[in-house]
Amino acid sequence: MYDKIQRRPRLGRLATILSTAVPTIVRDLGGFDQFPWLFSIYLLAQAASVPVYAKLADTFGRKPVMMFGIGLFLLGSILSALSWNMTALIVFRAVQGLGAGAIMPISMTIAGDIYTVRERAKAQAYIASVWAISSVAGPTLGGVFSQFVSWRWIFWINVPLCLIAAFILRRNYRERFERHRRRIDIAGASLLTAALVLIVLGTLEGGQAWAWGSWQSIGCFGLGAALLVTFVFVERRAEDPVLAPWVFSSRILVTTSIASMVIGVVLIGLTSFVPTFLEITAGAAPVLSGLAVAALTLGWPISGSLAGRVYLRIGFRATAMIGSLVTLAGAALLVWFALTPSIPLTALACFVVGLGLGLVANPTLIAAQSSVGTRRRGVASGTNMLARSIGSSVGVAVFGAVANTIIASRGGSSDPGAIQAGTIAVFVGVALGALVLILATLLIPRVTIADEEPSTEPAAAPSASDADSAAAGA
Repeated sequence: MYDKIQRRPRLGRLATILSTAVPTIVRDLGGFDQFPWLFSIYLLAQAASVPVYAKLADTFGRKPVMMFGIGLFLLGSILSALSWNMTALIVFRAVQGLGAGAIMPISMTIAGDIYTVRERAKAQAYIASVWAISSVAGPTLGGVFSQFVSWRWIFWINVPLCLIAAFILRRNYRERFERHRRRIDIAGASLLTAALVLIVLGTLEGGQAWAWGSWQSIGCFGLGAALLVTFVFVERRAEDPVLAPWVFSSRILVTTSIASMVIGVVLIGLTSFVPTFLEITAGAAPVLSGLAVAALTLGWPISGSLAGRVYLRIGFRATAMIGSLVTLAGAALLVWFALTPSIPLTALACFVVGLGLGLVANPTLIAAQSSVGTRRRGVASGTNMLARSIGSSVGVAVFGAVANTIIASRGGSSDPGAIQAGTIAVFVGVALGALVLILATLLIPRVTIADEEPSTEPAAAPSASDADSAAAGA
């Protein structure tokens, strides 16, 4: 069956430069049973730290938080390159994940600050292009470094990239952010981080490192839920809560976050299961199976670069609706083509799914950012990114449990028919996720696309108008 050793490299295969070098790393450092944590610990640290960084960015400004994230990612990369065993590498990957938790949401927030909604329609093409290039080039570079140089260069390559990013940010980004002396919600941040760590840990490791009904799973989910309940009560009394109640009372933030969560589910369903499905049922080489999923990462930026022009004409909701329908069509094609496994047809279906996701992800994020003032844009962006991370964590656990059950009942992983049946069930789950995506986008309220000026003046303290804007359509 899809055991944890076989599945985890697939999970990060197209998302990280590290995944293609796993065999070389294990050969050098040992720790074969530990290597899945190279991916889990990174995702865990990233997901748990996103809401904290998002709030800090709204309190102290984007630039210092972004610089801190880059510095932490740089430190984690250097330490990872110097790792002497698998345990050390896992710990240093956690440091990397903590840095990445700041980089992703804050970069999106900065884009929301410096561009108007109409300008973002054009800028999105450049952002999508960078994302596409990195998605394809990352795993390729990982394979080249591990085969011809050393896997340690996978981390050393981050050093000049981080230094260049920090230099450009320091020189070119002139942030005018009025800081306000406020008491940091340490209790709320600690409770939320601990709860997310436990819940994400439970979803990542449940059914793999331990059984779903084991004391480990019950402890993770039970204690995580208890901490979340405590967090809610603490936030009600906090002077400046890390995740304020207005986030959950805003219809647009709730619906766009649900859409982002489903996007995470769909992504993890394809990147985790398509490669193994093609390799076992269609006899595809690993490179070809990887390219089939790469079609998704090519379709996304193509439609993402065009999404701006579309939503300027018909609005955020209508654009996201079209994207969700295209995603459902791609998922339906996946199920159909899986009945007679084919590398080109599977790649085509993944490409269609990517086209759909590109028309959903960008408009929903920009709609969420546009619904709040500058002082709350970081939280809006961070909530969106956190929802996607949670969707990926929950998705891999649910899909893994479903696939494992079906494969075990049909003869095990040695039977291509069993693998085919289990993967078809996952694709059906992706299609069901696309249906939820349609519903979520249908419920997104209308957001007026105004010609607002980019944030070049000092931001004022949060006001009643911010709250009204955040609750638009509630």
